[in-house]
Amino acid sequence: MAKEKAKILMLVEGAKTDVKLMTHLLEVYGIDNNHTIVSYNTNIYTLYNEMFADGDPESKDLLQVLKAHETNTNKKAIFDESYSDILLIFDLDPQDDHYSADKITEMAGYFVESSDMGKLYINYPMVEAFYHMKDIPDNDYNSYVVSMDELRSHSYKGRVNRENRNHDYNKFAVDKAECSIVIKQNIEKAEMIAGPFDKEFYPDLTELLKKQTMMLSEEKQLYVLCTCAFYIVDYSPKLIGQ
Repeated sequence: MAKEKAKILMLVEGAKTDVKLMTHLLEVYGIDNNHTIVSYNTNIYTLYNEMFADGDPESKDLLQVLKAHETNTNKKAIFDESYSDILLIFDLDPQDDHYSADKITEMAGYFVESSDMGKLYINYPMVEAFYHMKDIPDNDYNSYVVSMDELRSHSYKGRVNRENRNHDYNKFAVDKAECSIVIKQNIEKAEMIAGPFDKEFYPDLTELLKKQTMMLSEEKQLYVLCTCAFYIVDYSPKLIGQ
Protein backbone atom coordinates (compact mmCIF):
# COMPACT_ATOMS: atom_id res chain seq x y z
CA MET A 1 0.00 0.00 0.00
CA ALA A 2 2.84 2.41 0.91
CA LYS A 3 0.56 5.24 2.04
CA GLU A 4 3.10 7.47 3.80
CA LYS A 5 1.62 10.65 2.26
CA ALA A 6 -1.99 9.49 2.22
CA LYS A 7 -4.93 10.70 4.25
CA ILE A 8 -6.67 7.61 5.57
CA LEU A 9 -10.01 7.14 7.30
CA MET A 10 -10.29 4.06 9.49
CA LEU A 11 -13.84 3.12 10.46
CA VAL A 12 -13.96 0.67 13.36
CA GLU A 13 -16.96 -1.05 14.88
CA GLY A 14 -16.62 -0.30 18.59
CA ALA A 15 -15.54 2.75 20.54
CA LYS A 16 -13.28 0.97 23.02
CA THR A 17 -11.31 -2.18 22.18
CA ASP A 18 -11.33 -1.54 18.43
CA VAL A 19 -10.13 2.05 18.72
CA LYS A 20 -7.54 1.15 21.34
CA LEU A 21 -6.07 -1.72 19.32
CA MET A 22 -5.81 0.15 16.03
CA THR A 23 -4.44 3.26 17.75
CA HIS A 24 -1.80 1.08 19.40
CA LEU A 25 -0.80 -0.64 16.17
CA LEU A 26 -0.56 2.60 14.22
CA GLU A 27 1.57 4.17 16.96
CA VAL A 28 3.83 1.14 17.37
CA TYR A 29 4.63 1.14 13.65
CA GLY A 30 4.93 4.94 13.44
CA ILE A 31 2.14 5.44 10.90
CA ASP A 32 -0.43 7.18 13.09
CA ASN A 33 0.01 10.72 11.76
CA ASN A 34 -2.02 10.27 8.57
CA HIS A 35 -4.90 8.19 9.95
CA THR A 36 -8.24 9.27 11.40
CA ILE A 37 -9.98 6.58 13.46
CA VAL A 38 -13.71 6.86 14.04
CA SER A 39 -16.14 4.41 15.61
CA TYR A 40 -19.31 3.31 13.83
CA ASN A 41 -20.79 2.25 17.20
CA THR A 42 -22.82 -0.63 15.84
CA ASN A 43 -22.20 -3.78 13.85
CA ILE A 44 -21.67 -4.55 10.19
CA TYR A 45 -25.25 -5.61 9.58
CA THR A 46 -26.47 -2.08 10.24
CA LEU A 47 -24.04 -0.85 7.60
CA TYR A 48 -25.40 -3.52 5.25
CA ASN A 49 -28.92 -2.20 5.72
CA GLU A 50 -27.79 1.37 5.14
CA MET A 51 -25.85 0.63 1.95
CA PHE A 52 -26.91 -2.69 0.45
CA ALA A 53 -30.53 -3.36 1.41
CA ASP A 54 -31.88 -1.83 -1.82
CA GLY A 55 -29.36 -3.75 -3.92
CA ASP A 56 -27.54 -0.70 -5.27
CA PRO A 57 -24.56 0.26 -3.06
CA GLU A 58 -22.82 2.00 -5.96
CA SER A 59 -25.53 4.66 -5.94
CA LYS A 60 -24.51 5.72 -2.43
CA ASP A 61 -21.59 7.76 -1.15
CA LEU A 62 -20.08 5.83 1.74
CA LEU A 63 -18.90 8.96 3.53
CA GLN A 64 -22.35 10.53 3.37
CA VAL A 65 -23.94 7.28 4.59
CA LEU A 66 -21.55 7.36 7.55
CA LYS A 67 -22.24 11.05 8.16
CA ALA A 68 -25.99 10.41 8.27
CA HIS A 69 -25.42 7.55 10.73
CA GLU A 70 -23.19 9.62 13.04
CA THR A 71 -25.12 10.91 16.05
CA ASN A 72 -22.33 13.14 17.39
CA THR A 73 -22.69 16.43 15.53
CA ASN A 74 -19.07 17.32 16.33
CA LYS A 75 -17.88 14.26 14.41
CA LYS A 76 -20.00 14.72 11.29
CA ALA A 77 -17.38 17.03 9.77
CA ILE A 78 -14.98 14.06 9.62
CA PHE A 79 -17.05 12.65 6.76
CA ASP A 80 -16.92 15.89 4.75
CA GLU A 81 -13.16 15.52 4.34
CA SER A 82 -11.51 13.90 1.34
CA TYR A 83 -9.57 10.69 1.95
CA SER A 84 -7.16 8.80 -0.25
CA ASP A 85 -8.14 5.54 1.46
CA ILE A 86 -11.00 4.23 3.57
CA LEU A 87 -10.71 1.16 5.78
CA LEU A 88 -13.63 -0.64 7.42
CA ILE A 89 -12.90 -2.88 10.41
CA PHE A 90 -15.77 -5.01 11.70
CA ASP A 91 -16.51 -8.23 13.57
CA LEU A 92 -18.23 -11.17 11.91
CA ASP A 93 -20.60 -11.52 14.89
CA PRO A 94 -22.37 -14.61 13.50
CA GLN A 95 -24.52 -14.80 16.65
CA ASP A 96 -26.31 -11.61 15.59
CA ASP A 97 -29.91 -12.13 14.49
CA HIS A 98 -29.14 -10.32 11.23
CA TYR A 99 -26.10 -12.43 10.34
CA SER A 100 -26.18 -13.86 6.84
CA ALA A 101 -23.28 -15.42 4.93
CA ASP A 102 -24.76 -13.97 1.74
CA LYS A 103 -24.87 -10.46 3.20
CA ILE A 104 -21.32 -10.53 4.51
CA THR A 105 -20.04 -12.06 1.27
CA GLU A 106 -21.73 -9.32 -0.75
CA MET A 107 -20.06 -6.67 1.39
CA ALA A 108 -16.65 -8.36 1.21
CA GLY A 109 -16.96 -8.54 -2.56
CA TYR A 110 -17.73 -4.82 -2.75
CA PHE A 111 -15.28 -3.35 -0.24
CA VAL A 112 -12.04 -4.62 -1.78
CA GLU A 113 -10.03 -1.50 -2.58
CA SER A 114 -9.17 1.11 0.03
CA SER A 115 -8.54 3.85 -2.52
CA ASP A 116 -11.90 3.33 -4.24
CA MET A 117 -15.01 2.08 -2.40
CA GLY A 118 -13.07 1.13 0.76
CA LYS A 119 -11.50 -2.07 2.06
CA LEU A 120 -13.19 -4.33 4.58
CA TYR A 121 -11.37 -6.32 7.27
CA ILE A 122 -13.49 -8.84 9.20
CA ASN A 123 -12.35 -10.20 12.55
CA TYR A 124 -13.38 -13.75 13.51
CA PRO A 125 -15.44 -13.74 15.60
CA MET A 126 -14.49 -10.27 16.88
CA VAL A 127 -11.60 -7.89 17.47
CA GLU A 128 -10.69 -9.63 20.76
CA ALA A 129 -9.15 -12.36 18.60
CA PHE A 130 -5.97 -10.24 18.54
CA TYR A 131 -5.53 -10.88 22.25
CA HIS A 132 -6.42 -14.58 22.17
CA MET A 133 -2.91 -15.90 22.77
CA LYS A 134 -1.50 -17.47 25.89
CA ASP A 135 1.99 -16.44 24.86
CA ILE A 136 3.82 -14.58 22.09
CA PRO A 137 4.27 -16.62 20.01
CA ASP A 138 1.52 -19.09 20.90
CA ASN A 139 2.31 -22.50 19.43
CA ASP A 140 -1.33 -23.58 19.79
CA TYR A 141 -2.91 -20.54 18.13
CA ASN A 142 -3.68 -22.34 14.88
CA SER A 143 -5.96 -24.73 16.74
CA TYR A 144 -8.12 -22.10 18.44
CA VAL A 145 -11.76 -22.11 17.34
CA VAL A 146 -14.88 -20.53 18.75
CA SER A 147 -18.30 -22.19 18.77
CA MET A 148 -21.67 -20.67 18.12
CA ASP A 149 -22.67 -21.76 21.61
CA GLU A 150 -19.91 -19.58 23.08
CA LEU A 151 -20.99 -16.64 20.99
CA ARG A 152 -24.67 -16.98 21.75
CA SER A 153 -23.91 -17.21 25.48
CA HIS A 154 -21.63 -14.17 25.23
CA SER A 155 -18.81 -16.12 26.90
CA TYR A 156 -16.09 -15.68 24.27
CA LYS A 157 -14.70 -12.41 25.62
CA GLY A 158 -14.40 -14.00 29.06
CA ARG A 159 -12.50 -16.90 27.52
CA VAL A 160 -10.07 -14.49 25.87
CA ASN A 161 -9.49 -12.73 29.19
CA ARG A 162 -8.73 -16.08 30.84
CA GLU A 163 -6.47 -17.34 28.08
CA ASN A 164 -4.66 -14.08 27.32
CA ARG A 165 -0.97 -14.13 28.27
CA ASN A 166 -1.21 -11.34 30.82
CA HIS A 167 -4.95 -11.32 31.49
CA ASP A 168 -4.57 -7.64 30.67
CA TYR A 169 -4.78 -6.30 27.12
CA ASN A 170 -2.63 -3.30 28.07
CA LYS A 171 0.31 -5.62 28.71
CA PHE A 172 -0.11 -7.71 25.57
CA ALA A 173 1.97 -7.08 22.41
CA VAL A 174 3.40 -3.93 23.92
CA ASP A 175 6.13 -3.28 21.35
CA LYS A 176 6.83 -3.63 17.64
CA ALA A 177 8.58 -6.99 17.98
CA GLU A 178 5.65 -8.60 19.80
CA CYS A 179 3.06 -7.02 17.51
CA SER A 180 4.91 -8.35 14.48
CA ILE A 181 4.89 -11.87 15.90
CA VAL A 182 1.14 -11.67 16.54
CA ILE A 183 0.49 -10.36 13.02
CA LYS A 184 2.67 -13.06 11.43
CA GLN A 185 0.90 -15.77 13.42
CA ASN A 186 -2.46 -14.53 12.19
CA ILE A 187 -1.22 -14.47 8.60
CA GLU A 188 0.12 -18.02 8.95
CA LYS A 189 -3.19 -19.15 10.40
CA ALA A 190 -5.09 -17.47 7.57
CA GLU A 191 -2.93 -19.40 5.11
CA MET A 192 -3.72 -22.60 6.97
CA ILE A 193 -7.43 -21.85 6.66
CA ALA A 194 -7.62 -20.55 3.10
CA GLY A 195 -4.47 -21.84 1.45
CA PRO A 196 -1.32 -19.96 0.37
CA PHE A 197 -1.91 -16.36 -0.57
CA ASP A 198 -0.76 -14.64 -3.70
CA LYS A 199 2.07 -12.66 -2.13
CA GLU A 200 1.32 -9.65 -4.30
CA PHE A 201 -2.22 -9.32 -3.04
CA TYR A 202 -2.33 -11.20 0.26
CA PRO A 203 -4.21 -11.64 2.48
CA ASP A 204 -7.02 -12.98 0.28
CA LEU A 205 -9.82 -11.87 2.56
CA THR A 206 -12.68 -13.06 0.34
CA GLU A 207 -11.38 -16.63 0.17
CA LEU A 208 -10.80 -16.55 3.90
CA LEU A 209 -14.38 -15.43 4.48
CA LYS A 210 -15.66 -18.22 2.22
CA LYS A 211 -13.82 -20.88 4.23
CA GLN A 212 -14.87 -19.41 7.57
CA THR A 213 -18.58 -19.13 6.72
CA MET A 214 -18.52 -22.65 5.28
CA MET A 215 -17.02 -24.00 8.50
CA LEU A 216 -19.59 -22.07 10.50
CA SER A 217 -22.43 -23.55 8.46
CA GLU A 218 -21.14 -27.12 8.59
CA GLU A 219 -19.56 -27.32 12.05
CA LYS A 220 -21.16 -24.45 14.00
CA GLN A 221 -17.74 -23.07 14.80
CA LEU A 222 -15.00 -21.05 13.12
CA TYR A 223 -11.34 -20.32 13.55
CA VAL A 224 -10.31 -17.48 15.83
CA LEU A 225 -8.52 -14.95 13.62
CA CYS A 226 -7.69 -11.25 13.71
CA THR A 227 -7.57 -9.74 10.23
CA CYS A 228 -7.57 -6.04 11.13
CA ALA A 229 -3.88 -6.45 12.01
CA PHE A 230 -3.26 -7.43 8.37
CA TYR A 231 -3.64 -3.75 7.57
CA ILE A 232 -0.11 -3.16 8.82
CA VAL A 233 1.19 -5.51 6.12
CA ASP A 234 -1.09 -3.96 3.51
CA TYR A 235 0.33 -0.57 4.41
CA SER A 236 3.89 -1.83 4.02
CA PRO A 237 5.20 -5.42 4.38
CA LYS A 238 8.52 -3.95 5.51
CA LEU A 239 6.94 -2.87 8.78
CA ILE A 240 6.91 -6.44 10.10
CA GLY A 241 10.06 -7.53 8.36
CA GLN A 242 8.49 -9.26 5.36
